[in-house]
Amino acid sequence: QVQLVESGGGLVQTGGSLRLSCAASGRFFNINAMGWYRQAPGKQRELVGTITNGGRTNYADSVKGRFTISRDNAKNTVYLQMNSLKPEDTAVYYCNAQVVIGIQSYHYWGQGTQVTVSS
Repeated sequence: QVQLVESGGGLVQTGGSLRLSCAASGRFFNINAMGWYRQAPGKQRELVGTITNGGRTNYADSVKGRFTISRDNAKNTVYLQMNSLKPEDTAVYYCNAQVVIGIQSYHYWGQGTQVTVSS
């Protein structure tokens, strides 16, 4: 099947940076949109941003100007560069991919990676 494997989370101080990666593997024809979501303790999962296979991006207002999503289609990998991190960015970050298998598309999730920003 399809697997999304994330890496790059960790502990960082306020104002620091982290880069998350998410690589897709398995049997599929193509990947359409990819994106990042996050879930803080006691809160619902929320969108961080998305990127189409053509490179068009969309971001939540809370991360605009600080976070950048990019992707390498040849490697089926999406990245999240996070700069100027704040304590409120602390959450488990999940990647999501819309994967085309046959004539249908399916959404897959990564296992999540913890990002903790200390004040």
